[in-house]
Amino acid sequence: MAKEYRVDLDALDQVVKELNGVLKDMTVTKGKSESGTYLELSALGKKYEERDMLHKAHEDMKKFIDGEIVAKIEKLVDEFGKKSKKTKEAYDDAEHENKIH
Repeated sequence: MAKEYRVDLDALDQVVKELNGVLKDMTVTKGKSESGTYLELSALGKKYEERDMLHKAHEDMKKFIDGEIVAKIEKLVDEFGKKSKKTKEAYDDAEHENKIH
């Protein structure tokens, strides 16, 4: 006797919707990391050796957060959302075919 498996297409659809919401929220996060963490060089004072080093360290960390953390999370969520949508569509098609035959 073959086992029958069922897929909750509504739940899968909900996953896709929620992942799209996460991507939308990531846009806000990315905007905050880009503009909300701006540090003007003059904010670090004047005429001391470490000023440029501190400013460069801040800029390097900002680039790391944007490129290595936020961008990678965004890509991961986007890929998972696309794969989930594709899976749901495949199950929809299969279910439709089963109803016809």
